Amino acid sequence: MNHNDIVEIEINGKPTASIIWLHGLGADGHDFESIVPQLNIPENIGIRFLFPHAPIRPITINGGMPMRAWYDISSLDRQGTQDEKGIRESSLFLESLITREFNRGVNHRRIILAGFSQGGAIALHTALRFPHSLGGLLALSTWLPLENSLKEEVINNKYSQSTEIPIFLAHGQFDPVIALKFGLESKKMLLDMKYSTLWKEYPMDHSVCVEEIKDIGLWISEALS
Repeated sequence: MNHNDIVEIEINGKPTASIIWLHGLGADGHDFESIVPQLNIPENIGIRFLFPHAPIRPITINGGMPMRAWYDISSLDRQGTQDEKGIRESSLFLESLITREFNRGVNHRRIILAGFSQGGAIALHTALRFPHSLGGLLALSTWLPLENSLKEEVINNKYSQSTEIPIFLAHGQFDPVIALKFGLESKKMLLDMKYSTLWKEYPMDHSVCVEEIKDIGLWISEALS
């Protein structure tokens, strides 16, 4: 994974905020490119959107077929084995992108992590363990990975202000890939740990819809205003 393999879009002049948005399994950084103009961000908020491409790797659940993925998946069962190595590697890559944006002059509290499905899982994992408070977390049609180690790792992260992060969790009511109940379980875990979590569900499958995009745009505008 390298910093050159990223789709970048800047809107409204000089960026004072950054949104790093991770795609889902089998997609690439172009997947959410078209969402930017649909968010209706106010013209006084300059944002740099970063859409990185995941590396290509074999995916066990798809018969070992190579595709862009942030980690391997061997089962859609919540209790199944998780690819901890792949999850932590992608999380470190995302942390390096946060640091890169900070070095480009964007305050940590003006950096939002976003992700859909597998990308949302990496965004969740990273934001909740990051040692500085970020501007927000958008996790769409996803679930919380490595949940058993979360509490301990957040508590042991002495510099962590991550519980201050505003979180937008959204899920489709008819999602056949990541069941709605997994999203609800993740929401409950976050609320139990005192994270400020907004939950939204929509009458859709494993996708995004117009109403959701509108809500995301309003949430981003409020988080960065």
